[in-house]
Formats: sequence, structure tokens, C-alpha cells
Amino acid sequence: MGEIDHLVYAGPDLDAAVDQLEKLLGVRAAPGGRHPRWGTRNALISLGPATYLEVLGPDPERDDREMPRIFGLNRLDEPHLVTWVAKETDLEGRVETAAAAGVHLGEISAASRERPDGRVLSWRLTDPEVVLADGVVPFLIDWGASRHPAIDAPPGCRLSSLRAQHPDPERVAAMLDAIGSDLPVEMGPAPALIAVIQTAMGDVELR
Repeated sequence: MGEIDHLVYAGPDLDAAVDQLEKLLGVRAAPGGRHPRWGTRNALISLGPATYLEVLGPDPERDDREMPRIFGLNRLDEPHLVTWVAKETDLEGRVETAAAAGVHLGEISAASRERPDGRVLSWRLTDPEVVLADGVVPFLIDWGASRHPAIDAPPGCRLSSLRAQHPDPERVAAMLDAIGSDLPVEMGPAPALIAVIQTAMGDVELR
């Protein structure tokens, strides 16, 4: 599980998604901050010392009144796991290796957000708008010297496992291998991520 930085659980209404997850997991996600670049805001739940669940939705204070398009937010009727993010300290090397295998992760860029307490988090990442295998193939992130968000996110949950389903599992497994991931992929009628999360109320399967 060490390669998993965080899971992205996105929906058309962040507050509604936070309420739903509190009922499922018994933990209320804490506000994370805003992403002006994408018109979104988030809330977080820790899933371990260096892994977390990012709950994502449109920022009602964005200048643009249209629904953000990142992660298909403009097409979602209800929240679900839309993708996951893998840890990587050598982004340039990994992007080059993946491209040689035909997997193109997009450009590497820097991003940041201000937390509610005023602390600014910064990171580098591959392009999250490049969606591969309907989100089963992750984008990559390097937090550098920033304090990892899982450290301060509300505790009480732990990621037990993550697996994927896809109609073409062999092709997707090859793409994952190209970026250094061994995420299990099985045959399924539609692309999906399935996380098993340990909670005080027992194991919860989140899709």
C-alpha cells in the first residue's frame, strides 16, 4: 500500500459527499482548501500515516459558474472514487520511462493550496487532467518538503486494500506496470476502483 498517496472521491456537492462519508466511515472529513486552478475545494480523512482520502467537489465561490470538468465533475450525479494518486520522488524519470512504454502522463507542474489555518501546501504532480483507463491509472505526486496532508487529517480510518476492475484488464495492467504500480486489476463490466477501509464500525467498501 506504500505507493498510494491518496484516493480521490469526487461528487457534484462537496458538503453532501462529506455528510455521506461520515455516515459510512464514522469520521467527518476536515476542510482542506481550494484549488483555484481547477475550480474545486476539498476535505480530507486520514487513511494512515502517509495516505488519505480526498473528498472533492466544485468550489461554490469560483468565478466560473459552470461545473468544473476535472475528474468528470461536470458529468457526475453522485460521488464515487474517480481516481487515485501514486507517490513518486522522481517525476521526470518516471514520466520518461512511462512514455517509452506508450503511457503519456502529461506535463509536470507545481501546485499549491492554502489550508484553513493559513498554511500553504505545495507539491509537484503530473497532469491530473490526463485521465488514463478511466482513472484506474493514477497521476503521480511529489510533496517535496511540504507536510503530508495525512498527518493532520482526521484519524479513525485505515486503507486496507485497493483494487480495480476494467473491461480490458491486461491492457490496463500493462499501463500500470509502466508507471511502476502493481495495483490489482480484474475483469469487470465497467472501470471501477474498490477500496476497503477499516473503521471503528468494521470494514467498509468504497467505490
